Amino acid sequence: MFKLFLIFILLGIGLFLGTQYSEQQGYVLISAGNSILEMSVTTLVSLVIGCLCTVFVCLSLIKKVLRISLSIWNLSNISKLEKSYHCTNEGVIKLFEGDWKAAEKNVLRFSDHHDTPLLCYLVAAKAAQEMGNKRKRDQYLDFASQQKNSQLAVELTKAKQKIDESEFSLAFDILINLKKEYPNNCILLNLLKLVYLQLNLWRPLLDLLPALIKVRLINLEEKHKLIQRAQCGLLSDIAQEKGKQGLIDYWNQLPQKSKSDSHLMYCFAKQLIICKADSEAYVVVKKAIEKYPYSSVYYELLPEMSLTDSRPAILFLKHCLKRDGNNSAVHGAIARFYIRDKNWNEARRHLEKWVLSIH
Repeated sequence: MFKLFLIFILLGIGLFLGTQYSEQQGYVLISAGNSILEMSVTTLVSLVIGCLCTVFVCLSLIKKVLRISLSIWNLSNISKLEKSYHCTNEGVIKLFEGDWKAAEKNVLRFSDHHDTPLLCYLVAAKAAQEMGNKRKRDQYLDFASQQKNSQLAVELTKAKQKIDESEFSLAFDILINLKKEYPNNCILLNLLKLVYLQLNLWRPLLDLLPALIKVRLINLEEKHKLIQRAQCGLLSDIAQEKGKQGLIDYWNQLPQKSKSDSHLMYCFAKQLIICKADSEAYVVVKKAIEKYPYSSVYYELLPEMSLTDSRPAILFLKHCLKRDGNNSAVHGAIARFYIRDKNWNEARRHLEKWVLSIH
């Protein structure tokens, strides 16, 4: 509207000036090569104004055409984007329903028009994985890795797939590389915990526990159980690698709280028996029974020991019966000692009491 208003003003000024100076129009001569153009000043001014008006009109028409074309193009893009959203949502639902083929088809249908194609390729890779098509899976992951800011999502997906295929060493390599850049990522830390447990990497697991607590992936009770499992695993590894003395040295350097833990005391005694350190194991088991008298697992360890003289162990067990005469684990352990010593009468008597106490 402003441009049209300006045009009318210019036309009005031109007409006014033309009327005012019609008797003194002046003279204009334009020569170009062999061509000569003659006109009055009023005519020239009118011609210039007319040209300007024509230019303004043409520009307005061009802008309108471009605006209409842009609107049509935007509507087309919006339509494709909405379709891509719809297909991706359908694909994700199909993935949860277990329809892998439909999930793959839906998420890829308009993936080129989706504003987050990374999501489409990751869902397609998951579907291909479930169908057992590793070639397609790797192809989709390759497409996903070409998207912006895709490293973490793609590498975590790869690690999960390796874990599903029980390829824990490959998953370990992927996760360790990621941990350098994303040390506090919850999913990464949880996957690392699983891999450490599967690969029996007990020291790294112990080192990981503070981070797991920090991001609240485990509570204090779960932490305690993981410590027990890791320490028992370490005791087993050290017993195999360094034998009896290495096992005892490692145990002695543990905190007092750990050395008083019922489960760890059992693991330590068990490994001592495996290392043929039966006299040392007997001392540990006796101490554990005094501390945890109602834990039956310790009584069961005593007959497994190759003691040079079983009488002190039998006397100790009989002393335990004074505390609880119906303790089935104690009667069972005494019976096993007597069977080994071929004292059948005493063995029978304690076996009968063992049977009565468990019913």
